[in-house]
Amino acid sequence: MSTLSVPAPAGPRFHPLRDSVTMLRRNLRRMLRYPSMTVMLVGMPVVFLLLFVYVLGGTLGAGLGGAVRSAADGRAAYANYVSPAIILMTIAATVQGTAISIAMDMTEGIIARFRTMHIARVSVLTGHVLGSVLQAMFALAIVIGVAVLVGFRPTAGFVGWLATAGFLVAVTFALVWLSVALGLASKTVETASNAPMPLILLPFLGSGFVPTESMPAGLRWFAEYQPFTPIIETLRGLLLGERIGNEAWIALGWCAALALGGYLWSKRLYNRER
Repeated sequence: MSTLSVPAPAGPRFHPLRDSVTMLRRNLRRMLRYPSMTVMLVGMPVVFLLLFVYVLGGTLGAGLGGAVRSAADGRAAYANYVSPAIILMTIAATVQGTAISIAMDMTEGIIARFRTMHIARVSVLTGHVLGSVLQAMFALAIVIGVAVLVGFRPTAGFVGWLATAGFLVAVTFALVWLSVALGLASKTVETASNAPMPLILLPFLGSGFVPTESMPAGLRWFAEYQPFTPIIETLRGLLLGERIGNEAWIALGWCAALALGGYLWSKRLYNRER
């Protein structure tokens, strides 16, 4: 006599999109709960902007392009020159908060708890990434507004601003994934807060604050071939209508490499047994 085999009931299915939205809401609520971190991350680029425009702008801007200007004209010219670097620094400062948030989750045990829950594993990290991208866009709107108030005069039209917005999202996405990996690799919150610090310092060692032609030979070589220089030049070209050339493709190539490397590194760290 044959017997009928009854299939076992299927378990609940994963919903990566729904779980990612849930994790995004969690991270947005954390940002609202700790507004001081957002203020600190936005405040640092604003302080640098005011420092370089009002304290150093009259001197540094007077000789831009080989033209001698008055202090007021030099300050106005330097506001246009330095603002793209400050915009990039804003992204770098914001992703520092991403590394700190990831490290807090790791050290407080919430990541270990998420591992035991029936949720898509990828949603934990994508929630952090999406929340950080939104936070960066908010910070960029504030910093660009302050830059306009101190003399930044972009000439981009609607298409130029649309291309700038897409480019800034690409840069933010790449640096966020790199910071997620740095946060996962850090053993303490203090280490995570210091790990992304080179991202804030690299604009100083590129074309962000002075032309690379004015640097010594060794530093000039590094400045011309490090990833942030083509990113700054692309931003400058999009916002001020200057010639970009191949800088945009080089910048997008760096963004793709950083995003892919950060994602693979994050995935490896997150999936390893602790």
